[in-house]
Amino acid sequence: MASALRTEVLRLYKTLLFLGREYPKGADYFRDRLRAAFIKNRDVSDPEEIRQLISRGEYVVKELEALYYLRKYRAMKQRYYENE
Repeated sequence: MASALRTEVLRLYKTLLFLGREYPKGADYFRDRLRAAFIKNRDVSDPEEIRQLISRGEYVVKELEALYYLRKYRAMKQRYYENE
């Protein structure tokens, strides 16, 4: 049971680390904040609380993806439409 949660946490960390490479404030800023968040919660041992933290992390993943898609949309809009 614990190993399944551990693999989920590691997968989430790797996903967030990958997405953080394009963060607007920089990859170093994002990596430091990510590391601090995971270190803050490393002593959590309750499986239900770990699942809640994983779901919060997955929400952050979705928010980052939305941020990046919006940035791509704005760049395309600027290329194809004149500023009025």
